[in-house]
Amino acid sequence: MLKYSIENIWLILFVLWGLPLGYYRGKFRKLVYQTDKWMINVKPVFVKELRALFGNIYPDNKNYIRFRNFYRIYLLIYILLLSGYRLSHRATNDVGENTMNKVVVGSRVPEFSLPDQNGNTFNLFSILGKKNIVIYFYPKDDTPGCTKEACSFRDQYEIFKEVDGEILGISSDDVASHKRFAEKYHLPYTLLSDNNNEVHKLFGVPSNLLGLIPGRVTYVVNKQGKVIHIFNSQKDAEKHIEESMKALKNMEIK
Repeated sequence: MLKYSIENIWLILFVLWGLPLGYYRGKFRKLVYQTDKWMINVKPVFVKELRALFGNIYPDNKNYIRFRNFYRIYLLIYILLLSGYRLSHRATNDVGENTMNKVVVGSRVPEFSLPDQNGNTFNLFSILGKKNIVIYFYPKDDTPGCTKEACSFRDQYEIFKEVDGEILGISSDDVASHKRFAEKYHLPYTLLSDNNNEVHKLFGVPSNLLGLIPGRVTYVVNKQGKVIHIFNSQKDAEKHIEESMKALKNMEIK
């Protein structure tokens, strides 16, 4: 926990600073639009708010001027924190890209060992050369998109077996979470716990939304250990199954 906090100090400050910023913005909006209704804070009306923030539309209203100045300060610091986080995140990514071999089509799949949903150590080497492998990285167990993806792989599992395909799901959730997820949805394939994101980094799996959401990326590997297809889509969770099957079938035709 301490290590995570140190590595993500900009993000933590950015999130924490958003709390008082939201408070001052709410107060400011009520003064600007001259209402006590909380609904004004969710209405998409910004023109007058921007004029009030950068101008002085109520020069005789001391309360307005006080909250405007507070809001300006908090907003400026918030922007600085966001900039600091983005710069540190970019620097981390640059270091990562320079220190790891990002997996691309044509790469040899990196070998790794991770605990599965039953707590047993799974080594990729155990199936290399024997199976075509679909390795899909997903953000989190039992969330809507990830559940759709997992269940779609489940529903097509027998078809994947017909083309000598084995499915491996990887996320940073722990073993207990994987076990609950697999049992709840009767998943017949292996889920692996990459708790420290070491394998994510080994593959170069990108994250989304300023690094807040882990990536959803699928790698299709042939029996020779060569990556023949990569599909990266956070939104189209179920399309990962379609893309994987298409890649395996095209390989058979060739």
